[in-house]
Amino acid sequence: MGRVELRHLRAAVAVADHLHFGRAAAELGIAQPPLSQAVKALERELGVSLFDRDTRHVRLTPAGELFVADARDALAMVARAETRARSAGRGDIGELSVGMVGSTTLRLLPALLSAYRTRYPDVVVRFSELPTATQIERLRAHALDVGFVRPPLPSPAEAELVLLPVAREPLLVVLPAGHRLADRQRLHVRSLAGEPFVRFPRHLGAGLYDQITALCRHAGGFEPRVAQQAIQMQTIVGLVSAGCGISIVPGSVAALTGLGAVFAELMPAASPVELALAVPRHGVSPVAANFVAVARDVTNAPGQQ
Repeated sequence: MGRVELRHLRAAVAVADHLHFGRAAAELGIAQPPLSQAVKALERELGVSLFDRDTRHVRLTPAGELFVADARDALAMVARAETRARSAGRGDIGELSVGMVGSTTLRLLPALLSAYRTRYPDVVVRFSELPTATQIERLRAHALDVGFVRPPLPSPAEAELVLLPVAREPLLVVLPAGHRLADRQRLHVRSLAGEPFVRFPRHLGAGLYDQITALCRHAGGFEPRVAQQAIQMQTIVGLVSAGCGISIVPGSVAALTGLGAVFAELMPAASPVELALAVPRHGVSPVAANFVAVARDVTNAPGQQ
């Protein structure tokens, strides 16, 4: 386009709108001589006259009518680009990739997602249900923006990621509906000794796995005997319902009541398990930063740890 600049386009459109150089200059907030010079420079660059003018009238030439129509489109496109760039800079538009352990979907996520969509309706949110270990790998590789994980995190992830605690919940025992202990609302951990357990593999979530193992060892005096492994909490509850064993799960999993399993409290009460929102320590996008802010508001989290 040679040396044609946006100011030339704005000058031509303003003159076309008013068919008067003085009023066009006033609209642009400049003096009339610079406006006249800009139009003349544009015409020299194009090699055509855009306006017929005399002492009393200004008219568009046929070339001017075509040029001004395209100039309007070009200026509108620039305005849209400016608006979208500012929106992206604020995190109002874009894409957000969220990882989550399966129990996140049962209580926390619906409220959080509703609040986020209300504030940022133009952001496309993509979810991946993944165990904590897989989320850590993807967060470190920047394949996820944020992730709901079960702490603690192994080194070096703990130094690379910031954790925002968003929920604390008790551990519950889940039993087949026909189990000999299924009619009890509270069970001592010792009563689970010798039972086959359905568990997720330790390498996919060592923090929660080790907490459950420690509870069985210290409060029950036994080592959990793993009869079946599964990755997702819904699958674990389904296998328990099918009689493959029992399990100990975060309290939010009790929302899965329609699968034929029953839940009971544990004695002694174990330390609550945490759910945290993990965010890279550096290079967080505006979209991700806004999601973290909404999560803090919805969960009343005091800040990052």
